[in-house]
Amino acid sequence: MVTEKASVNEQILLIEGAGCASCVGKIEKALNHVAGVEQAAMNFAQRSVTVTGDVAAQHLVDAVEAAGYRAKLVEQSESELFAEKEKADQLYYRRLMKNMAIALALGVPMMLYGMVIGDMSIDTTPKRVGWFIAGLLTLAVMYTAGRHFYLSAWNTLRHHNANMDTLVALGTGTAWLYSMVVVLMPDLFPAQARHVYFEASAMIIGLINLGLALEVRARGRTSEAIKRLIGLQAKTARIVKGDDEIDIPVEHVQVGMLVRVRPGEKIPVDGVVVEGKSTLDESMLTGEPMPVAKTPSDELYTGTFNKSGTLVFKASRVGKDTALAQIIGLVKKAQNAKPSIGRLADTISGYFVPTIMMIAVLSALAWLNFGPEPSVAFAVVSATTVLIIACPCALGLATPMSVMVGVGKAAEAGVLIRNGEALQTSSKLTTIVLDKTGTLTQGQPRITGIYPVDDLAKSEVLRLAASLEAGSEHPLADAVVASAKDAGLSLSNVHDFHAVIGQGVSGVVEGHRLLLGNKRLMAENQVETEALQREADDLAAQAQTPVFFAIDGNLVAVFAIADPLKSDTLAALERLRRDGLKIVMLTGDNTATAAAIAEKLSISEFYAEVQPSDKSQYVQQLQAQGERVGMVGDGINDAPALAQADVGFAIGTGTDIAMESADVTLMRGSLHGLADAIEVSRATLGNIKQNLVGAFIYNVAGIPIAAGVLYPIAGILLSPVVAGAAMAFSSLTVVSNANRLRFFKPSNR
Repeated sequence: MVTEKASVNEQILLIEGAGCASCVGKIEKALNHVAGVEQAAMNFAQRSVTVTGDVAAQHLVDAVEAAGYRAKLVEQSESELFAEKEKADQLYYRRLMKNMAIALALGVPMMLYGMVIGDMSIDTTPKRVGWFIAGLLTLAVMYTAGRHFYLSAWNTLRHHNANMDTLVALGTGTAWLYSMVVVLMPDLFPAQARHVYFEASAMIIGLINLGLALEVRARGRTSEAIKRLIGLQAKTARIVKGDDEIDIPVEHVQVGMLVRVRPGEKIPVDGVVVEGKSTLDESMLTGEPMPVAKTPSDELYTGTFNKSGTLVFKASRVGKDTALAQIIGLVKKAQNAKPSIGRLADTISGYFVPTIMMIAVLSALAWLNFGPEPSVAFAVVSATTVLIIACPCALGLATPMSVMVGVGKAAEAGVLIRNGEALQTSSKLTTIVLDKTGTLTQGQPRITGIYPVDDLAKSEVLRLAASLEAGSEHPLADAVVASAKDAGLSLSNVHDFHAVIGQGVSGVVEGHRLLLGNKRLMAENQVETEALQREADDLAAQAQTPVFFAIDGNLVAVFAIADPLKSDTLAALERLRRDGLKIVMLTGDNTATAAAIAEKLSISEFYAEVQPSDKSQYVQQLQAQGERVGMVGDGINDAPALAQADVGFAIGTGTDIAMESADVTLMRGSLHGLADAIEVSRATLGNIKQNLVGAFIYNVAGIPIAAGVLYPIAGILLSPVVAGAAMAFSSLTVVSNANRLRFFKPSNR
């Protein structure tokens, strides 16, 4: 797998006071200017910032506060943090709904009065008194239900910034102030301009609070994948101490403790089986539906479900070191990641609020100078409507909401997407390069035949070859050694052992110089292979790997080693082709064997006898031809090619996945996971584009209408109340569209 590691110095801050997408750039900029910070990335949807670098937490908090916001360092465990965040969201939701009720309780009657009576002008003393009382009540609503908008606007203004709350505060404040001046000093205005807009201020505050509340409710659904993963964690563990067994909180389990798990219980921590047999359901971590048999020396992973027998295992990883804890961390990190398309939206949002304020001023000036009477009233309405309708909330939510849901869907399918760029690039891949061993095949070769030159006993040939291979970690070596052990053969010590990458091994056993490997190894050591070449060719044609064995420079046998294809490889490749992807196979195996496997799998393009160090060159060649390349591999020898590819997909299981770093990791080791990853990434990117296009169209189309471009044509001037409702529900539309991804199903499901 790729060996790039995530920084160990990573801190997460929860942000308060961030009202819209324009806040993201300001907060990230403030943190990135702190000495020692390598990178700061904010997720507006979660209101959190992930900071990488060697820096004190207090310096980060101070930087955020200096920018006009509030920050809190996350120090709890994942489950505690999630529970606290859910509780905080519920309290925030209830507060927003209360604010909405207060504002609409005043705003709706006033709006209905205006619609039914149709007279909100100031032309008599009783009306002045009545509207003065209405103005005071509206001020009370602004102080209670809308207070958070004004405090946030003032706070950002003190730090020379502006955000969504600035627009809301200016819009509602302008409408209220104009109305109050009309009530107190009506003679300053012509008769037709003596119109009040108290209902607009109250209604806007109520509708925006409602929109925020619905956004919070919908936003909570995007974290369901994390919630389910956290829910896999057991609360207690049964510790075995001699003849006694006691239940303790899982947080108190230490490495080395013996833990008993009974049928129907979750595995509380990672460990290794020391006693018992059972089958486990690991689908919640790997996406693999088939139960997995567990016997002594097998590994167990936190959160998996014990189905049948009783097991006693030794704890090997606890707390944040468990596979589940690390997977949760990786998923959360990926959900916080920001693809380039999202960074573009943040950049635009950074200039958006000041631009809108300028447009509002220009709109007001245009109405004052060129509009019909009452020009002052028209100017106030147009400026207020522009300020309200243009709040860039939807723009800020467009990317992070989709990323959160998409990464969660991938995790449910047993796919860990490590970063936002991989999520975006995976959707654009045109070619998939596959390593053979362990990717297309099971990675568990076995000897299917031994063909000696003379009448040499096959058992003796196997014993010597296994003695030599005992010093190797190659999968083919495992096959030879396993066969010897199954036959009950005793192995001798090997001396002067040497592994030749991509060729085979050599060494001295019982005083004889042994060579075991491919034809290239034999040729470089002047060993003739003609005597067994026909057998070797026949084996290769049957998709079996011929491995030559020589003693003291003389060929004595050829081994037939087969690595069976994974049962679902063919179906997965067909699925990838249906998704429009070109398939290329790379292997260090000989050409005949590679050709036989390629034929079985209908792979038209393959490269055989490829040295591990040369795999990246083939990836480069494809990229030079204009292909977007995804590389799939399962070993450290694939690392250069994985790094070179546009997206590297690592095949692995369990803890290896949580420990290693790759662009995307397929936890269950099936190529269906690769297809899942690509299909989820395409669906996610499509969803992001829908959100961004919708948000841009909403603002681009809404601002001119709010400014009054339709008035000369159709006599239409948008009401600030309508603008407030549209702004509030635009965010809800984006969040709801992102949540549609929760129902996305890959093509094979």
